[in-house]
Amino acid sequence: MDTLSQLKEELKNEYETTKAFFDRFPEDKNDYAPHEKSMKLMPLASHIAEVFAWPKFILNTSELDFGKGDYQPVKISTKAELQQKLEDDYNAGIASLEAATEDQLEPNWAIKNNGETMMEWTKYGAIRHALNQATHHRAQLGVYYRLNDIPLPPSYGPSADTEY
Repeated sequence: MDTLSQLKEELKNEYETTKAFFDRFPEDKNDYAPHEKSMKLMPLASHIAEVFAWPKFILNTSELDFGKGDYQPVKISTKAELQQKLEDDYNAGIASLEAATEDQLEPNWAIKNNGETMMEWTKYGAIRHALNQATHHRAQLGVYYRLNDIPLPPSYGPSADTEY
């Protein structure tokens, strides 16, 4: 099985779907959140964009430790910046998968908090988890859009807003 080609294809498909969502991003709703415990719209979208560079980070490290400040969310304020971030991070992610070997997917990779392991997978599993994160958070973004009467693009088939 050629795992890397499958990961590249999935990353590309998720990128294309996410790009369609970002093309509809509302310029005037960066701070919208449906609930006080929810992320605001722009930080949510920015996080989705960042996920596309995770294959590069995962392949080049053994862990991410939130308690040590290994991750600082990007701050984006415009739709154009968001779209560029997605483009840049997708290119970084796909290039890292292009350069990788199947053997590089085997070592373990962990998410930690101050040294305590919260989750651990093989690097393959960590990249799959990142792809799941893109899907999960893009679904959240879809709910935010729906609550603001922003038509949803197709994801894995038509949306209720798809016209034929």
